[in-house]
Amino acid sequence: MHPWRLLALLACPLLAAAAPPAREVSILFVGDVMVAERPGELIAGGEDPFRGFAGLFAAHDLRIGNLECVVATGGSALAKPYTFRADPGVLPLLKQHFDGLSLANNHSGDFGKAAFAEQLDRMQRAGLPYFGGGRNASEAHAPLILERNGLRIALLGYVEFKPRSFEADATRPGVAWSGEDEQVIEDIVAARRDHHADVVIPYLHWGWEEEAAPSPRLRAFARRMIDAGADMVVGGHPHVTQGADVYRGKPIIYSLGNFLFNGFDTEATTTGWALSARIGPEGVRAWRTHVARLDGDGVPWPAPAAASPCGDAGDTAVRLCEGAP
Repeated sequence: MHPWRLLALLACPLLAAAAPPAREVSILFVGDVMVAERPGELIAGGEDPFRGFAGLFAAHDLRIGNLECVVATGGSALAKPYTFRADPGVLPLLKQHFDGLSLANNHSGDFGKAAFAEQLDRMQRAGLPYFGGGRNASEAHAPLILERNGLRIALLGYVEFKPRSFEADATRPGVAWSGEDEQVIEDIVAARRDHHADVVIPYLHWGWEEEAAPSPRLRAFARRMIDAGADMVVGGHPHVTQGADVYRGKPIIYSLGNFLFNGFDTEATTTGWALSARIGPEGVRAWRTHVARLDGDGVPWPAPAAASPCGDAGDTAVRLCEGAP
């Protein structure tokens, strides 16, 4: 602080009290987090598979991910090629690293409605906020409101990849489905109108697995969400990154890819992005992605020399950032 400014504050305490708060929040999004199978074994053995990104996590006010499994002890595996159920012992570590987790994905219902309801209870008892899922459709579509530094940030989660049987309805638990675009648009509008959010960010689980680029439908829908009031659109599910766009000065990151997930062995499926953004009342001020490389256990490690997308509020196109900020 400049000496004259310090003297002015000391001479006039009211000047210090009247100083506006720093209404900026740093938020970090990561892609698919699957804590069953090998990652779950590591956690049970006392290891922290997020340790490679501990510094980046700690540097942000809010940390958000997609929980790509059900955390429960009950239920029976559905007839699917892959089903993921994690031991509840993973919850303290998830609570340590995340301020909110999306449940809107195609594995939350792998062990049926009862297991999903058990997960909701366990996460609530653990104090681990979630969005994109709930005990009924109203709860699943409601935003998670996180308030930091005077900003109210609304997070909405949706899945539009089969099976739709995971969808919540009026009386049964499940996830928020995005197949009806009008409902998503109404949720975005309601986040500001009814929940008084300053910033609205939908996190979508969409697209086809290992598809290198988003479809025209996803591109159009992302823009429609921004037209409705979204400040940034974040996506995942394809197990690969899919690039980014800027529309009306607002970023669209179509897929963050995998973050903690075993069972993949190609360069594309073992490369993910951690999305870092600075947010103010007007929306996203600046953003960038950090490259993660997954090892044989599915554990992410930073690749600081790798280039990935980034931008500032005034940008009309995506740039590439190289190295750590």
